[in-house]
Amino acid sequence: MSIEDIRKYCLSLPYVAETTPFDDDTLVYKVGGRWFAVIDLRHNDHVVVKCDPDLAIELRDLHEEITEAWHFNKRHWNAIRLTGDLAPSFILEQIYNSYLLVIMKNVTPRALRDEILSAVENKI
Repeated sequence: MSIEDIRKYCLSLPYVAETTPFDDDTLVYKVGGRWFAVIDLRHNDHVVVKCDPDLAIELRDLHEEITEAWHFNKRHWNAIRLTGDLAPSFILEQIYNSYLLVIMKNVTPRALRDEILSAVENKI
């Protein structure tokens, strides 16, 4: 799976913004102003996604391609290596789960969260 595939997928999700808050080589994907995925174009062999803490540990134990994300809160963020044996559908599922988790747990006010969730439901 390529970085461009991930980029296209992230941008296809409702209310997503692609930002470069640090430099032109670090792409941060946000929904409702909150991060859900990060790509470093200099080291483009992985994507960083937010994850439920218990599931994050389980995924790391099950897949050698999934590790704690460097420079992120290790409880909540996983780095997924794109050059391993993980199916592209599995990687996209982790990105989507991160997207939904951020909407449900981090997007405020509630009216914005409800508006985004309505758009997500209409897209499915």
